[in-house]
Amino acid sequence: MSKKAVHFGAGNIGRGFVAQFLHASGYEVVFADVNDELIGLLQSQSSYEVHEVGEDSRTTVVDGYRAVNSRTDEEALVAEIATAGVVTTAVGARILPFVAPVIARGLAQRDAALPPLTVIACENAINATDSLAEAVRQADPADNAVFANCAIDRIVPEQPAGSLDVTIESFSEWVVESGPFGEHRPEIHGVTWVPDLEPFIERKLFTVNTAHAAAAYHGFARGLGSIRESLADEAVHAEVRAALAETKALLVAKHELDADEQQSYIEKNLVRISNPHLPDTTERVGRGPLRKLSRHERFVGPAAQLAERGLPSDALVRAVRAALDFDVADDAESVELQALLRSGRPADELTVTLTGVEAGHPLSAALVEAVSSKLPA
Repeated sequence: MSKKAVHFGAGNIGRGFVAQFLHASGYEVVFADVNDELIGLLQSQSSYEVHEVGEDSRTTVVDGYRAVNSRTDEEALVAEIATAGVVTTAVGARILPFVAPVIARGLAQRDAALPPLTVIACENAINATDSLAEAVRQADPADNAVFANCAIDRIVPEQPAGSLDVTIESFSEWVVESGPFGEHRPEIHGVTWVPDLEPFIERKLFTVNTAHAAAAYHGFARGLGSIRESLADEAVHAEVRAALAETKALLVAKHELDADEQQSYIEKNLVRISNPHLPDTTERVGRGPLRKLSRHERFVGPAAQLAERGLPSDALVRAVRAALDFDVADDAESVELQALLRSGRPADELTVTLTGVEAGHPLSAALVEAVSSKLPA
């Protein structure tokens, strides 16, 4: 078997992060995507460039890849998976159930003499690979794959249309749980292997993603167009820091992180999301508010855990309140969110729908009040 990796999702994270690392590890990368234009570009160009900007600026050429349209050429994709060593995704957590069946078909056609297929879902969601594994096993219970959760961290702003090149920050972190592999882990450049992934996932999600989204929603509500502008605004900056102080309290209490080290991590990430070389908009970062307001995500997830510990979460609830104002006509989740708020349903019922926090939970009353404040009079 050749050293081959199939990667679902040829977008900016796929090309500029995951595929770049796989390429650096000596894998032939096979991109799979449903976007006809993107697949056409990949098939017509023999290489693209990843421009890393920040403290360690450099340009890397990614070449030697192939591309398959997973919507129109599923049989070819199944054959690629059947002979691959690694399958990765960067499609969005909600798309994973649609990816699972084709992975299952590839596993069903896999030669029994081949090593188990490594599957890693590189999504901004907790234990995304577990969700993918469950969906794959429902389609094909064969035990010939190793599924491992991971935490990824790299900021990729909006990119110019019509180009495969990606401009991305120089900082990156890809942490993968080592337990499922035993002593036989795949060799992937840049991966940090850890026995317990949860502290890394929550540190990243409740710091980087919480800060990014809080800056976006508070900034958007104040009419600010960019994340950099938002963090330069005194009021927004104070709200972001207040939310991060709360998530820091949780992370220190739950995972016994060093408080000073976590504060340094916060400061580093506030600089990262303000990077002048990576201009990003409040509208782009705020997209997908329903997912970002969900039970285990960047606001409600830490706020619920803080409330369960009797610790304050007022700033995180204010971030939820700001997110409810996110109204962007070409973002499907934003449109759905605003429709729900205008639906006439009572605030307590909407709170459960939007956040997954049930009545009686110690966070419920604060969230119901936040939702209620956004309902039509």
